[in-house]
Amino acid sequence: MKILLDENVPHKLRRALGDRDVVTVDFMGWNGLKNGELLRMAEESGIDVLVTGDRSLRYEQNLDDRRIAVVVLSAQKWPILRDHMPKIAHAIDSAVPASFTPVDCGLFRRARRRIGGPSV
Repeated sequence: MKILLDENVPHKLRRALGDRDVVTVDFMGWNGLKNGELLRMAEESGIDVLVTGDRSLRYEQNLDDRRIAVVVLSAQKWPILRDHMPKIAHAIDSAVPASFTPVDCGLFRRARRRIGGPSV
């Protein structure tokens, strides 16, 4: 199985996937391609699974006639993803052609600053 990491997914995920055959959009020279073109190029290059953080891809692309599977992560920050590696790996390993598989890794939220707190 050959896996492609989209440009919005941290490269650390590649190492965390162990012995799997993983390439990045950057490595393939496909930065900036629109989703439909990226899926076409990936399929032509023998990619089986695209891992992305683009949650709108599901609504923009029809996979009915595609051979590629798409795994969609709910977060894109490595500190969040690393805690969900077993779930991510399972989604990739069990992906089937022409499918979208969402992986709930939580969401990154910035801490809110308190305004008007007690003076120090």
